[in-house]
Amino acid sequence: MTTSAGQTLRVLVVSHGHPALSLGGAEVASYNLHQGLKSAAGSQSFFLARVGDTYPRHGRSALMGVSDADDELLYHADDYDHFLISNRNTGDIQRDLRRFARTLRPDVVHFHHFIGLGLEALYAVRDALPNAVIAVTFHEFLPICHHHGQMVKTGGNKLCEASSPIACNGCFPEISPGAFLRRKHFIQSILSLADGFIAPSRFLMDRYVAWGLPEEKCAVIENGLNVRERAPPRVLEDPTQRRSRFAYFGQMTPYKGIDVLLEAVQRIPKAVWGDDASLTIFGGNLERQPEPFRKKIGKLLKKTGDRVRFAGAYQNKDMPSLMRQVDWVLMPSVWWENSPVIIQEAFFHKRPLICSGIGGMAEKVRDGVDGLHFRAASPEDLADRMSEVLRTPKIWDQLHKGIVDPKTHFDSAQEHLTFYRTLKAGRSSSPNVFPGGLQKSA
Repeated sequence: MTTSAGQTLRVLVVSHGHPALSLGGAEVASYNLHQGLKSAAGSQSFFLARVGDTYPRHGRSALMGVSDADDELLYHADDYDHFLISNRNTGDIQRDLRRFARTLRPDVVHFHHFIGLGLEALYAVRDALPNAVIAVTFHEFLPICHHHGQMVKTGGNKLCEASSPIACNGCFPEISPGAFLRRKHFIQSILSLADGFIAPSRFLMDRYVAWGLPEEKCAVIENGLNVRERAPPRVLEDPTQRRSRFAYFGQMTPYKGIDVLLEAVQRIPKAVWGDDASLTIFGGNLERQPEPFRKKIGKLLKKTGDRVRFAGAYQNKDMPSLMRQVDWVLMPSVWWENSPVIIQEAFFHKRPLICSGIGGMAEKVRDGVDGLHFRAASPEDLADRMSEVLRTPKIWDQLHKGIVDPKTHFDSAQEHLTFYRTLKAGRSSSPNVFPGGLQKSA
């Protein structure tokens, strides 16, 4: 099918998880895009989400339907190679995914992630749809960095500035530099089948361009937020009451800096903390983390005493009611981050952020305008920033006024459509030839 700017684009959004089954930032972002495209004039959207071995497979086909959604499908994939970002079950890909793509015949296939699915999914789509536009969104540095895509050195929290076969071998001595070089060549060869690449932050995209992606194929488009109810500021009993309620929202992983936050809370003098200050942690998946990290967090929680309340995991739909209890949102991540949804959520509810001053966080949160930065992985500096806001009552009002509403999923969908059409016009004028015969390198 050929389309012009005035015709409807059929878009297939592919995600590594469905937010109803796996609630993470990338899952929410991809689904929000699907919802935005459904509402936009000139587009029709379909959503394909990967599920793994914890979700029962139905019969022989890897494809499964979603209740009450005729434009959503699940794809079962669990034979995954983390090193090569590869799916060993090429039989399902060739039989089911390839057939589905040919049946649906979308104009655009947008891979919002391929973890769990494997890069072979992208190869199969290009084989099935040689004239379709393929777009890829990056959420972290997974193609660049084998260490969970975090670009943080193993054995500590030292940030990695750039990958190389020698540097990567330093993090993983059991994997040879030659294997890392072959990994890069394999991943880049598959990504070369895509027409365009998207990142929600300039910081992330610049890293990928430095790694080798062609800059002319890249665009920075912020993920859109799909929230309707805004939480008003926390009601103060009298004008002298402080804005002293802090909160953390997110996963309880070593890279999110929850240990840095708990150590910072202990360092704030009692006279500054007072009886009114509190930190509430809304976080899940601590039980899935390595045992040494779980023990460390358990000890830190005991040391903080009644300063900290652990409220457990939460659902996105609960965010407005949770934000009503909060003055400040804390983001102490020790990795670069990209464009975490909690930044957009905090700004939507007009809550200033205190965050690590690196990567996408430093790009999205303006120090002294709508939030405050502190030195990443430094509990001392974070304690100083928290003490500063507790000692300076007017700083909350100042930062609150500086907050700009985040982009909605409608706005983001429109920007994506413009990019799709640009890519489609480029493909029409200079069609790519499908480079068959690519081989994986182990």
